[in-house]
Amino acid sequence: MSGATKDGIRLFISDLDGTLVDRKKQLTAGTVAAVARLKAAGIGFSVISARPRSGVQPIVDALGLDVPIGAFNGGILFKRDGTMLSEHRIAPHVAAGMFELAQGLDVAPWLFADDRWYALAEQGPHFDSERVSANQSPIVVTDFSPYYDRADKITFVSDEPALLAGLLDRARAAYGDSATIAQSQTYYLDVTATAANKGDGVAALAESFGVPLSQTAVIGDQFNDLPMFARAGLSIAMGQAPDGVKALAQHITGANDADGVAQAIDQIILA
Repeated sequence: MSGATKDGIRLFISDLDGTLVDRKKQLTAGTVAAVARLKAAGIGFSVISARPRSGVQPIVDALGLDVPIGAFNGGILFKRDGTMLSEHRIAPHVAAGMFELAQGLDVAPWLFADDRWYALAEQGPHFDSERVSANQSPIVVTDFSPYYDRADKITFVSDEPALLAGLLDRARAAYGDSATIAQSQTYYLDVTATAANKGDGVAALAESFGVPLSQTAVIGDQFNDLPMFARAGLSIAMGQAPDGVKALAQHITGANDADGVAQAIDQIILA
């Protein structure tokens, strides 16, 4: 890459849900045009998401991104043509232990492995939204244990914040040294491999571009984005992000339903 902004930024990495796409999970024309302007200026652009590869692929295709991309919070790095660059899976004992911790709780458990989404039921809260995000429908199983040795992500779904907060605290106490445990949405608690966090993920992406983290900008809207805020040279929070996320960003842009990424590109990155 030959371009750099006046602040020395040479690479811009975006979260996906709540950031690059609107609430309908769609790219707006304004965002697509802004990414094109960024690339025309010689600034690199990539995506890192909690989504599985199947869910990131349509966005990558729509933007024509022939560069390394991060799925599962960086647990997987891949290219548009399907080339796998790296993969970090959950330790089997952590997978088993997480389901034991959640046993008896009013949560819907999901497991992602082999680029497939496994669930105990075909329908439930947020299933329709996940069908769009994951770009697939769940495979219904009665037992997750056959997939413990190759799980990329485990998600617990609940619309009760206190319940997820309690599970988050217990999970981190038990497995915080062996896994990355964070909320990617207010109703999702995600468990991924230790290295599958957006801090390590953006570091790996920046290295693949040959750009130091000090010349990398990131943008996101949720608590699982905070590790990349801490590592990148420039961090931007979406306008609708929780206050705890915005407080740790250097800049705040508009909401995802108001072309916040486009605003960030034009008013912060390329300004």
